[in-house]
Amino acid sequence: MTTAVKTAHPDSLIREVAMVMCFNKISGMPVVDDDGRIVGMISEKDILWGMFPDLQDFMGNPEVADFEAFERDYKDVVNLKVQNLMTTRVYAVEPTMPVLKAASMMFRHRLRRLPVADNGKLVGIVSVGDVHKAIFQHNITGRA
Repeated sequence: MTTAVKTAHPDSLIREVAMVMCFNKISGMPVVDDDGRIVGMISEKDILWGMFPDLQDFMGNPEVADFEAFERDYKDVVNLKVQNLMTTRVYAVEPTMPVLKAASMMFRHRLRRLPVADNGKLVGIVSVGDVHKAIFQHNITGRA
């Protein structure tokens, strides 16, 4: 688990979050309220999805999609607030949860990271890489 977690606030601009992701080479982060409670997750995928029209927009105009226009619209997407694009269904684990149980949640829900929460408050984040490293260290090197 990583305890120095980069977080976003629901009122933050996507522009700020995208900058943090790019400069820190991370692909997502928890969204927390003023009390440190997890209210969502925001990822690069969420931001990129924000560039595409939804299904109803496509149904109203079924012509060929103008992907160059979608890319130009990125400047509009980054001016949205995190709450407009974040995922609100959050799967979180407790600090004492066994590593493989956390991994099974990741695989079952197709997630690359899970926030670690104690009574709903963020205390860390665990990624697929963290899980693999922990299992490797325990089983191959004998270190925990």
